[in-house]
Parts: sequence; structure tokens; C-alpha cells
Amino acid sequence: MTKPLALAIKWVLILVTMAGLLWIATKLAQAGNITFVIITGLVGMGILAVYATRRAVPLKYLVPGLIFMALFQLWPVLYTAALSTTNYGDGHLYSKEASVSDIIAQSVREVPNTPRYKMSIATKEGGDPATADIVLLLTKPDGSMYVGDKSGLTPLPATGVEKTDLGKITKAPGYAVLNAKQANARSKDLSAIAIPTSDGGGIKPVGLSEAFEGRATVSYDAKTDRLTDNATQPPTVYGPKDARWVNVADPTQSYPQGWKESIGFANYTRIFTDDTIRSGFLGIFVWNVVFAIVSVLSTFLLGMLIALLFNDPRLKGKAIYRSLLILPYALPGFVTALVWKGMFNQDYGIINQTLHIGVDWLGSDAGAKAAILITNLWLGFPYMFIVCTGALQSIPQDVREAATIDGANAFRTLRSIIMPLLLVAVGPLLLASFAFNFNNFGLIYLLTKGGPFNGADTSIGSSDLLITYAYRLAFSGSAPNYGFAAAVSVVIFLLVALMSIPGFRRTKALEEVN
Repeated sequence: MTKPLALAIKWVLILVTMAGLLWIATKLAQAGNITFVIITGLVGMGILAVYATRRAVPLKYLVPGLIFMALFQLWPVLYTAALSTTNYGDGHLYSKEASVSDIIAQSVREVPNTPRYKMSIATKEGGDPATADIVLLLTKPDGSMYVGDKSGLTPLPATGVEKTDLGKITKAPGYAVLNAKQANARSKDLSAIAIPTSDGGGIKPVGLSEAFEGRATVSYDAKTDRLTDNATQPPTVYGPKDARWVNVADPTQSYPQGWKESIGFANYTRIFTDDTIRSGFLGIFVWNVVFAIVSVLSTFLLGMLIALLFNDPRLKGKAIYRSLLILPYALPGFVTALVWKGMFNQDYGIINQTLHIGVDWLGSDAGAKAAILITNLWLGFPYMFIVCTGALQSIPQDVREAATIDGANAFRTLRSIIMPLLLVAVGPLLLASFAFNFNNFGLIYLLTKGGPFNGADTSIGSSDLLITYAYRLAFSGSAPNYGFAAAVSVVIFLLVALMSIPGFRRTKALEEVN
């Protein structure tokens, strides 16, 4: 490649990168994320400073890795830590101002003797019909057309718009009109939408083809920071308490729309002070550590012993045996976990039928934990077998011969010669395996879902790991609490880090073995 061509390619790539960053910054600015706009600008300036000059040659290789590390490792950790200091969760998803707007919009009631709009349900062009924000394409009785969204009504130019004889819009530039099936699938979103109007009213859908104009029955007084529901007699007043709008006269009543706010370290305090959570958390942590350690040791020992056996030059057909032993590792883990779940069935599982026993594997505490360890042994030993096979084949044969000449038996050779050399290669992988099993969400969720559950508290299961416990807090139950689940995730991160540091220090000492 000639120098001018290489220079041209470099500048084309720089310009494409700058254009991409400009597009990202524009989208962030439209969303109001000024901080991230500044960060994006600094990243762009850094890329220009590194790649537009002939200096800083090492950085030219390091910058891509640093950017991806920041995006996929550093940023998730920081975001989770920031989320853990909030009450973010069901009913606390937006700002206080957004909660006021939503409550007022949801209180809209149809104004008598007002004409209805012809309505089409749409999304912005290019959006996913199942998840993108809904907009309403509206036609007034006088023929004027509007686009309605959370921000209000916007006139819709007639150019390119197609309508039925009744005035319902079937096509509009920049929007994708949903068909009846797609619109029905968004019925929950339709029931929640309310388009604010300039006179304090709102427009709400009726079915899939009409919308009415209404007036809000709830008003907000910014001076007193109170919501008043005028639909009741006497009017009901709501005030802010614990990030919710609570009935001043009856604190047991509140609106479901709350708001997100910082609560400091309250989530962490709850982990260690709430009696139910603390007792469950400590029990989960102990089982979590036992599960990770036993899984790593059992898979390593079995994989190493089989690798030692197949490393014997006298054994014939090793290639066939090795191929068969890799099969559990080659199959998708979720498929294997579901197969083992069926095998552990108390009434129809092949394990109980073959052994003529009636163990309730998945319905008892000990049985569920044993089933998890057995399944994980089956899933994990092929990986250790592959790693140990490669490490054993890298050990010089003359080292073993020297040990034999010195009078060492097979066990002494294994303990004093093979194991230290093997751990040089395998030691860091054992730590990585420990970290993986400490957060082995897939196996637990597919096999037992954290159960069995004892007593009335269904948030803590007998076979739960901390990660499945955090998942249940965040995404299950009647009131998911993402902030608290984020706090649990941060605790998991710190625990794994603290337990891994001594291990890495020990593996560093193994570097002197060679």
C-alpha cells in the first residue's frame, strides 16, 4: 500500500469517526444529556489529537481498547453504583415534574358536547412497532390534521398524507401507521397515553380509531406543592412524601406515579439492617461462596484427572475419547440445564427411575443444591479438561523423566512437579472460573429459579445466588426495585473483587516456578 493511499484511508476513517461522534452528540443533545455531549466532544478531540498527528504512537494502539473498556466495563459499573443510591424502581421511574404531568394527564375526562377526532396509531418511521413511542395521527371534524405525542399537538402538513373517506389517516411522511394487530398489542400503552392541549385539557384514545378531548380533574399548585383532585367532594389533596403523592387526610392512599430521587446509602443500609433481608442475604452469600468453590474444585479435579489419564502415551484412541468428552462443553448451556431439569424430576426423571429412588431433587433444599452442583460439574469439567490437556502437553517430558530417575513415585511427581507447572497456566483460569460461577445466573435460573422457597417470603430461595436474588428484586414481584437490586450488584462486585485479589497475588508467585 502506497503512502498517499494509506494517508487517505486514515483521514477517511478519522472523518467517518468524527461524523459518527457528531451524530451521537446531536442525539444526546436532543435528549438533554449535556454531560454526555461534553464527554463525546472530549473523546472526539482525543481521537483527533492521537490519530491526526505522528506523535503518541503507543496511544494509537491503546485508544480503541481504552474506549471499549470505558464503554463496556467502566461505564456499567459506574452507572450501577450511581443507580444504587436512588429509589429507582416501579412507580419511581421519572422526575417529580413528569409524575405531576402524568397524573394530570391520566385524570382527563371527556368534555360533554365536544367533537371526537378520527385517530390512527403510529410510530416514528424506522421505530420498532412493538416498543417505539406511540404517536397519534388525528383528524378534526373540520379536516385539519395533527400529530399528538407526550409533548402536545403539532400540525401535520397535508403533503404526502393519505386518508380514508371518513378522515382516518392511513399514511403520513415520517410515520409508520400500525395495523390492527400491532395496535392491539400496544393496548396497555394506549390506555396510558394522554396528549396535552394548550388550554390545559388533553386528548385520549377511544378504541383504535377515535379520540376525545377532555379536561383534567387534577390540578397542581407549585407554591404549596400540592395536587388537588377536584373529581371528589370535597376535593382530595395530595402532598409529597417518600417520593410519592400521598393523600394528606389518609396517608394509606397515594398515586402510583412517584418519582426518582437520591436516597444516599439507604439501599446498602437496608441490606445489612433489615432482619429478613440480612438473614436471607447472609445465607445466600454463604451458599454462593460454597457453590463457586465446589464448582471450581470439582470441575478442575475431574478435568485434570481425565486429562492425566488421556495424556498417557500408552492409551489408544485418545482423539475419539477427547472428542466425546468435549460434547457437554459444545452443547448450549441452557439446553443442557433444561435437560438435566427433566432428568431430576421426582416422578418421571431418568435419575430416580434408573436408581429406583424417590429423591425430591428440585423440591428440597439439599436436593436442589446437589442437583445444581451435579449439573455444573457436567457442564464445567470439559472446559477444565481442555485447559489441563493443553497445559500438560506443554510440560517437557524430560522433567518427568528426571523425577523418575530421582526416585519419585507417580504421586510425588504429580504433587511436586506436574501440579506446580500446571497451575502456572491454569491458576488465573481458576480465578476466572470462580468469578463466573459466583455470578452463574443462567444455571440457577433455568434449573431451579432459585427455589425451593420456604415460608411466605418468596423473594429469597434456598438455591439463590446473589445475582438471581438481585434479578428477582429488579424484575420480579409486584414492585420491582432497580435501585436496591443495583446496590446488591455493587456488593457482589466488591465481594468478588476482594476474594479475587488474594488469589491473583498467589498466582503471581507461580510465575517463579518456571
